[in-house]
Amino acid sequence: MEIKIEHQPSQERLKQLGVTKWEIWQKEVSTFSWNYDTQETCYFLAGDVIVTPDGGQPVQMGKDDLVIFPAGMSCNW
Repeated sequence: MEIKIEHQPSQERLKQLGVTKWEIWQKEVSTFSWNYDTQETCYFLAGDVIVTPDGGQPVQMGKDDLVIFPAGMSCNW
């Protein structure tokens, strides 16, 4: 399972996805486990994170990245 990252997507792409209507999720600095039951797409407005899929390599992502997490993935944030 692979995390897909689109760095600095165009405004056209973000508009096409309806990003401005998405709920904003905020989290203090922390470490936690997460499981994705369904595919999830997010767009980072601020910050930087490292997500490590179970059995995989750490993936860094952050501000202005459009990220797709696959269904069935377990990871550590």
